[in-house]
Amino acid sequence: MKNNLLQLRETARQEISATKNLTELENIQIKYFGRKDGVLNVLLKSLKDLSPEAKKEVGQLANQVKVELEESLAKQKTILEKEDIASTLEQDRIDVTLPAIAPKKGSLNPTTLVQNELEDIFKSLGFMVLDGPELESDYYNFEALNIPEHHPARDMQDTFYIKGLAKNEKRVLRTHTSPVQVRAMQKYGAPLRAVAPGRVFRYEASDVSHDHTFYQLEGIMIDENISITNLIAVMKTLLRGILKRDVKVRLRPGFFPFVEPGFELDINCLICGGTGCSVCKQSGWVELLPCGMMHPSVLRAGNIDPEKYSGFAFGLGLTRLVMMKYGIDDIRLLNSGDLRFLKQF
Repeated sequence: MKNNLLQLRETARQEISATKNLTELENIQIKYFGRKDGVLNVLLKSLKDLSPEAKKEVGQLANQVKVELEESLAKQKTILEKEDIASTLEQDRIDVTLPAIAPKKGSLNPTTLVQNELEDIFKSLGFMVLDGPELESDYYNFEALNIPEHHPARDMQDTFYIKGLAKNEKRVLRTHTSPVQVRAMQKYGAPLRAVAPGRVFRYEASDVSHDHTFYQLEGIMIDENISITNLIAVMKTLLRGILKRDVKVRLRPGFFPFVEPGFELDINCLICGGTGCSVCKQSGWVELLPCGMMHPSVLRAGNIDPEKYSGFAFGLGLTRLVMMKYGIDDIRLLNSGDLRFLKQF
């Protein structure tokens, strides 16, 4: 019995010192000190079979072995805990001499990029860049632009009206940036050169070339003896400046209540090269620049004498121009918030 205890002590010491982590050490503790199957406890149960003298001697030795093994376990636990902390610190160590992780930079939406370019082009031509409210009055959005309440032209633009305002007051999310031209005339008079880029809203069914929220750029030029020739010259300068190349254009008659005569200025589709695609509706042409000579009623609404001054106005489809410039075949991508798309610009 005595020899068994001495052998157990030696074997346990070797196993304790050989442990490499706290889990192994815990298993050794259970192996020798477990209540039911612990090796030391099983061995001590046989003390009852010894004589009183032998029981006293072996019992003292057993207590000594138990104390020594518990001390060995505690010492080894301290060593392993220090090693574990050191290992964790090493894993979490930061090398301050390494280059810092560069912060992720954002990028401008392609619509903003093109708008900035357009503003620079028009500033170089002597135009002011103006802004106006997106929540517009019915008067400025329609009435002042020669579109009375029951005019059929409203069917193309009648859109998101806002409730809960003052009695009999009509407010609408602007359907075009044209209201800014009347506000500009009232504020600055004539002669006048100005553009007004901004967001507009229409009750549209979304598809690859239409969306309910998009961007336009309204422009006007008012002075004495302004003609269609001036209009075409400015439009060609604009397109050449923004697209960095000459593009094929066509001018065809178009109806817009705020201009007379009115035109549709189309450009050859730059997505398909004029062969026909979903963006140009298989026609090879993209409607881009509704324009025309300003209607006398609109000039009067802006407190300008149509007998003395004339001018032209145009509404550039800014979003469609972005699609042409970058070869984007779905307008919905621009407002999607999809970073995989936006990070390309």
